[in-house]
Amino acid sequence: MRLVEAVREALRKAADPGKAPAMQAYMKSAMPFLGVQAAPRRAALRKVFAEHRLGSAPEWRRAVLELWREAEFREERYAAVELTGFRYYRDYQTLYTIPMYEEMIVTGAWWDLVDELATHRVGGLLAAYPETMRPLMLEWAHDSDLWKRRTAILSQNRFKERTDSALLFACIEPSLSDHDFFARKAIGWALREYAKVAPREVVRYVQAKGITGLSRREALKNLPVT
Repeated sequence: MRLVEAVREALRKAADPGKAPAMQAYMKSAMPFLGVQAAPRRAALRKVFAEHRLGSAPEWRRAVLELWREAEFREERYAAVELTGFRYYRDYQTLYTIPMYEEMIVTGAWWDLVDELATHRVGGLLAAYPETMRPLMLEWAHDSDLWKRRTAILSQNRFKERTDSALLFACIEPSLSDHDFFARKAIGWALREYAKVAPREVVRYVQAKGITGLSRREALKNLPVT
């Protein structure tokens, strides 16, 4: 696909190979980096995406998955994530994208790839299609896959006053006994975001559930509670 080829070429042109080893080490990534930092990567991708507009939702999904599945460098997966959110394709954010996002979340399996999908893409679908997405998030919250659970927990992070607290707490509770750092961090992050609009409710929940450690510190980080 021409778009995919153009993305790869643009990333290579923007790369600083000398930065690649440190980037790979910081991200603890088995997949190598080209050495393209965030700002030049985004600038290069915006240009490529604008020059190679895709004409249909299926074509867009194919391009995303081709970039994702055939990636040799981590920046190609970043490009796939950015393509999912590019402004030309806002109308393509429908329930048909769920299998694509699920695949990316499960196979990405790291915060730098999953969190953008969780808070923006899956969260956007939850806002647009609550009747379908609410039970799906509850299902994911109980999944054996850590990253699907993390996605369910973080899916309302941008909702503010629109947060469905019952859903938030229901998505958190299956992971309360999980000692994994990324589960604990997700719980604290989601509660901290909700605390911006409902601080008393978050304090009550943290105390009622006996939440401790990292999750508690993150949840109450900006509140006058210790």
